[in-house]
Amino acid sequence: MLEVRELDVRYGDARALDGVSIDVADGEIVSIVGPNGAGKSTLVNTLAGLHRAVGGGILMDGREVTRIAAHQVCRQGIAVVPEGRRIFPDLTVRDNLELGAYRPEARAQRDATIRWVHELFPRLRDRGTQRAGSLSGGEQQMLAIGRALMAQPRLLLLDEPSLGLAPIVVDGLFEVIRVINASGVGILLVEQNVRRALEVSTRGYLLAEGRIVLAGTSDELLASDAVRRSVLGI
Repeated sequence: MLEVRELDVRYGDARALDGVSIDVADGEIVSIVGPNGAGKSTLVNTLAGLHRAVGGGILMDGREVTRIAAHQVCRQGIAVVPEGRRIFPDLTVRDNLELGAYRPEARAQRDATIRWVHELFPRLRDRGTQRAGSLSGGEQQMLAIGRALMAQPRLLLLDEPSLGLAPIVVDGLFEVIRVINASGVGILLVEQNVRRALEVSTRGYLLAEGRIVLAGTSDELLASDAVRRSVLGI
């Protein structure tokens, strides 16, 4: 489904990503782990069309999407839940969700998708007329994920979904990630909670200083000395 080949991204003269290659198959969960400043969010933002690559390529179902505009990425079946959620705080919960149904195909199925999002996150149904900015941190993360699902993506990019959330909220969040994946949505997960990310994934990549330094199954990464040193601090 998603193929990233030798991706290079720069901020001025500084190289943020250096020859990064990853792939995500249909219906797969793949995690990107690494220390702070490794380039994980840069990778997500580049896939979402928010940064421009200076080299390499991004393919979705074999189609080149490296340099398409950010608003066109959604039309390729990709939706992103950015770090920090970035909901619209002055709009209602319902309005935030409806804004996610950007693609014409998604708009046609909007009501059915909202019902599914409400099944995943019943609190969003209960707070439909509430201002999104008044939600708790966990509820705002639910809303950010729900809004992305409104686009009916085939691939969901999750950037640090557990950041700043209480452990009990994180437990529920990772269970929902499993349910979303079981529905057929592929997931690329960037996550600070390395153990939880690899437990829910089939495969993973270790990103350090803008480069992929290790790739393998989740069990292989969890057992890796490189992951223990660079991310887990062991």
